[in-house]
Amino acid sequence: MEPVWVIFIITMYFGVLLLIGRLTSRNANNEAFFVGNRQSPWYIVAFGMLGASLSGVTFISVPGYVGDTQFSYLQLVMGYLLGYFVVANILLPLYYRLNLTSIYTYLDTRFGFSSYKTGAAFFLVSRIVGASFRLFLVATVLQISIFDAWGVPFMVTVVVTILLIWLYTNRGGIKTIIWTDTLQTAAMLTAVVLTIFFITKQMNLSFGEMVRAISESEYSRVWFFDDWNDKRHFLKQFFSGAFITIVMTGLDQDMMQKNLSCRNLSDAKKNMYWYGFAFLPVNLIFLSLGVLLFIFANQMGIAIPAQTDELFPIIATQGYLPKAVSILFILGIIAAAYSSADSAITALTTSFTVDILNPKNKTELEIKSIRKKVHIGISILIALVIMLFRAINDQSVISALFTVAGYTYGPLLGLYAFGLFTPFVVRDKWVPIVAILSPVFCYFSSIYSESLFGGYKFGFELLILNGAITFIGLLLLSKRGLRVKKI
Repeated sequence: MEPVWVIFIITMYFGVLLLIGRLTSRNANNEAFFVGNRQSPWYIVAFGMLGASLSGVTFISVPGYVGDTQFSYLQLVMGYLLGYFVVANILLPLYYRLNLTSIYTYLDTRFGFSSYKTGAAFFLVSRIVGASFRLFLVATVLQISIFDAWGVPFMVTVVVTILLIWLYTNRGGIKTIIWTDTLQTAAMLTAVVLTIFFITKQMNLSFGEMVRAISESEYSRVWFFDDWNDKRHFLKQFFSGAFITIVMTGLDQDMMQKNLSCRNLSDAKKNMYWYGFAFLPVNLIFLSLGVLLFIFANQMGIAIPAQTDELFPIIATQGYLPKAVSILFILGIIAAAYSSADSAITALTTSFTVDILNPKNKTELEIKSIRKKVHIGISILIALVIMLFRAINDQSVISALFTVAGYTYGPLLGLYAFGLFTPFVVRDKWVPIVAILSPVFCYFSSIYSESLFGGYKFGFELLILNGAITFIGLLLLSKRGLRVKKI
């Protein structure tokens, strides 16, 4: 695909985003930036959250995922539904009752200063690494496919990418992102559906024949009950999916900030239910695309790469399909990447401003000045982390950093579970130590699980163990005889 086409797509795409940013940021104040003046239509929030959840990594990896795990990912997605129910009926009522801007303020109310700062810090570390990792992958794809041929340095690619995100989010914040996410979700889903259409057409399959080919494929197996040690076992996947949703949606400032922008609790619940149920068919579409990619590769004699998540980019961009597919692939990956990156930068700005700097006694203008500086600082920090990944130049190390960042959600799970379901008072100053030791223990348990536990392989359920260890640690730190009033 000629680089000029990609430049045209990127220019037009960001032109629309900048226009939306300008229209939605008129007369925007701090409340608009942080919670959209709490006036966001729930159905717009629900649709946009789909794109924010499906990052550029997901866009590339889920179709390739079927090569190793078949359709077992759907077991995880089904668990998500249980998680969304918990978020809607336990966490959202709490956040709305306390009228929170940052969800980690609850930890200050329930436990104390140290717990509050620990929860906020864990989110900041996880999101900075996660957002940087996702943008690094997308920037690398764009660099290899376009900008290397033009002699554009990788640093310029990264800086321009971050600058464009900053430009359309710096004034309106979450008020803008609610609408840009809607556009980006539509672009991403359109790209996937049309890619399926073109692949099906290339293989001369009707719609019915396509469905039959997918359903009869060896890759379309959904249920795994036979081997408890298998990472794909149904119970592991289902309950892990539920807890992943609870922590990565319900305990994540990025995702909850959008929910808190809804007009009221009732609307926020509607958003969560519809968003949750939509996740199942959307992921089914991605997995179906994956099966078609493998079938197409076998028919065309295309070698399956060792890293199966490279299959989609290879087929989409190397002339095996019409040029339109290449355009759709670039559009889809940009939409998927930036719909998660822009909201992450806004959430990080909100959390750092509210939780770390804590400008309670400042005027509106002073808070606005602080928030703008933090927004610039977060954007620069993410650019620097991306450049650090580039300097490391070791995919296994970078993936390990991304994985380790995911361990930070376990202590958040333990903290909120302990706060919500027990009346005990803890020794607040010791909480950071428990929160650090728990993921360290889980990390080494994951490495040595097969030798220590008779061949058992940890999957996503490691999150549950992480939360349980934190919970037990907090229980051991409890002050005997003291109880807190219900919040």
